[in-house]
Amino acid sequence: MEENRTVSTIPLKVMSFNIAHGMGMDNRVDLERIAYIIEQSETEVIGLQELDRYFDERSSFIDQVEWLSKRLGMYAAFGANLDFEPLEAERPRRQYGNAVFSKYPIKYVENHLLTEVESPFAPSEQRGILEAVIEVDGTYLSFYNTHLSLKEEQLQLNVDEILSIMDKSQFPKVLTGDFNANPEQPQLNRFRNALNDVFADVEEGKSFTYPAPHQDGSDGVMLKPITRIDYIWTDSAMPPKQASVIETSASDHLPIVAELVLSHAGKKEAAASMGN
Repeated sequence: MEENRTVSTIPLKVMSFNIAHGMGMDNRVDLERIAYIIEQSETEVIGLQELDRYFDERSSFIDQVEWLSKRLGMYAAFGANLDFEPLEAERPRRQYGNAVFSKYPIKYVENHLLTEVESPFAPSEQRGILEAVIEVDGTYLSFYNTHLSLKEEQLQLNVDEILSIMDKSQFPKVLTGDFNANPEQPQLNRFRNALNDVFADVEEGKSFTYPAPHQDGSDGVMLKPITRIDYIWTDSAMPPKQASVIETSASDHLPIVAELVLSHAGKKEAAASMGN
């Protein structure tokens, strides 16, 4: 009944960060640096790209998802886009993909593999979008995290697939990821027609995410980011208040954060929607 409906809003801070399996611009793998950045940002839901689970010696065969989950004290979900046999019998499968970390309980997880387009000019890599339904103070949020291809034909196809996947959710939606596309690329226009780019009103030079600041080895000049290929998108139920880039050399990408406003209508109503 309408009189039992308690409508309110809550702030929610989210992040997107391609961590390159923890390898910084100094060529050292250091997950503690990644954890520290997340911790200091005070973000509540995070989409990370390029994580290893028992992958190989580059990340010491550890489960990076489990390590970060324990270190941050957060719930975690993982989507393996690469899934290989172990190098030795009785060891875990070698996996690589995207993850979602959340201060709030994760109620549902599905990793959707996206269509690959073969090309003689670019190597193929399976891509996917990780979907996590998260309960935030009694309501539900559909949080998506992806890492897309450099191939323009595949990018266009995958954008359409992602919008179709997202359209199935009745909850407020957030999409994070490394899209390997700058804002001028036409493949992103369909996202703009359906979603809010949280950096739309941020000055261009203050939204660049790649490459991370680093010192050029030949002449010692400090190089700065020159483009934006990392994004946070929201639907109309999650209007952005503020967006910013965190400067760090802990990865080859810079993390981005957004302060959002989540509208919700009480726990009982949200639970009823979840069952539909």
